[in-house]
Amino acid sequence: MVKIISSPSKYIQGPNVLQSLTQYVTPFGTKALILMGASVARKYGDDIKKNMDLQNFNYVADIFTGECSHDEIKRLQEICNINKVNVIIGIGGGKTLDTAKAVAHFQHCPVIIAPSIASTDAPTSALSVIYTPEGHFQEYLMLPKNPEVVLVDSFVISQAPVRLLVAGMGDALATYFEARANAASGKTSMAGGLPTRAALALAKLCFEVLLADGLKAKLAVQNQQNSAAVENIIEANTYLSGIGFESGGLAGAHAIHNGLTLLESCHHLYHGEKVAFGTLVQMVLENADLDEIDQVIEFCKSVGLPTCLVDMGAIAATKEQLMEVAQAACADGETVHNMPFKVTALDVYSAILVANSL
Repeated sequence: MVKIISSPSKYIQGPNVLQSLTQYVTPFGTKALILMGASVARKYGDDIKKNMDLQNFNYVADIFTGECSHDEIKRLQEICNINKVNVIIGIGGGKTLDTAKAVAHFQHCPVIIAPSIASTDAPTSALSVIYTPEGHFQEYLMLPKNPEVVLVDSFVISQAPVRLLVAGMGDALATYFEARANAASGKTSMAGGLPTRAALALAKLCFEVLLADGLKAKLAVQNQQNSAAVENIIEANTYLSGIGFESGGLAGAHAIHNGLTLLESCHHLYHGEKVAFGTLVQMVLENADLDEIDQVIEFCKSVGLPTCLVDMGAIAATKEQLMEVAQAACADGETVHNMPFKVTALDVYSAILVANSL
């Protein structure tokens, strides 16, 4: 089996780099669809359009409706066809960016990704997570290439609610543990081959950066300030986690996240908040050393990630509902089957209860 590492062509991070958006779009097209999340449009939409106008760049702007669904993708494809768009720009959170990547794929266009938050590792990947219009996980859409450019404005991210940065830490937290499990099982990663040593090293570095700078970054962003710690966590949440998960592999944590989307009581949680608990469940599944589990629990507590059902608002979840979560996590094709041992729904159900108790 070959080893494969996958990454965007260019990754740019720093304060106010969004002001240079036109510079990075021009090499790839002459007419852009700018897809913005609603909050991005309110806060930065006028400035983004003004900068594009000053550079005489031709574009059409639209607002993301809230779910990365096939209905939303088709709606945006129609806009692209009517306006003869030849490059896609996604500016916003993970679902906005996943939608931009999917539209670019189906339209055979290059895509420029500019995250407004560091809540997931979606920006760098050749992957879109598709949901139903109601918000339930539906499928992974595997894309043939990563984005041409990922443009990360750390000033914009430092002004976003701190909970989003913390959710990104929850998503990034799973990276090392899932890559480790994937490497042990010998299963292929999302990139289509075995993990390279470089990908595994980036996944481990991701975890190390979270432990070193997570709390400091949280405190800075609570005060809407940027800092060296914030820059490090943005890179960990976005690039290290993005390369680490895609080329290192997914395993139990994200499958358990997908199962948790069935619980209505968890719908208020961000992706990374559910993934953080999924990471603890995965660690229980693999009977990880208790000191390591405690280290992860203490990290989660320090930054405010959920470690139990109470934290997630799911204390009233019944045994039947938790078993449905476990069964969904073990559905055919789910990444829990990348664990280096057989996993059943009963195993996951048991691990949820133990992780909750720990």
